This record gives sequence, C-alpha cells and structure tokens, in this order.
Amino acid sequence: MNDKEQLHPSQPAGVHLCMPETARKVVAHRLAIARGHLESILHSLQKHDAYCVDVLRQIKAVQGALEKAGQITLESHLRVHVATAADRGDTEAIVEELMDALRYR
Repeated sequence: MNDKEQLHPSQPAGVHLCMPETARKVVAHRLAIARGHLESILHSLQKHDAYCVDVLRQIKAVQGALEKAGQITLESHLRVHVATAADRGDTEAIVEELMDALRYR
C-alpha cells in the first residue's frame, strides 16, 4: 500500500485509520463468545432436545455479547478516530461515516 492508498473510502488519502489492537482483541473475544452460544443453540436444535427457555437464554447471551462488541467498537472509534478528526481535517467525513453506521442500530 503506498502513501496515497486508503483503507476505507471515507478516509483522506494517506491516512490509515484502523481499530487499535487492544480493542480488536476484546471485540474478537466477545464475538467468539457469541459464536459459541450460537453453536450451542444450533446443536441443541439439531438434536431436537431444545427447551424453549434455554434457547431464549442463549439468544439473549448472543445479543449481549454482540451488543458489548458493538459498544467497545463504538467507544474505540470515538476515542481514536472521531476525537482526532479535527487534527486530521476529516471531521465531516468521520461524522458522516459514523452517522451512516449508526443508522443500522
């Protein structure tokens, strides 16, 4: 990748914004938890021994893990990218990108 290439179209040329390693690891862990719960739900449904309340609990656990992963990702983005956007001169692009992402919440 040269100096003028971008990792994302909303980033100014030459600017490389990516999730910090610590946040990436925590989010990956939360998503692995969600995957484990999903696999457990699917396994119990395939065995035909799923109890509805147990399935509901597992679904809530998946939702909780996904929600937490989303919160961590948003906080990381706000702290690392949005808070420094003015210094980079890409405030408007960062705000538009974030608003677009939040439309799907």
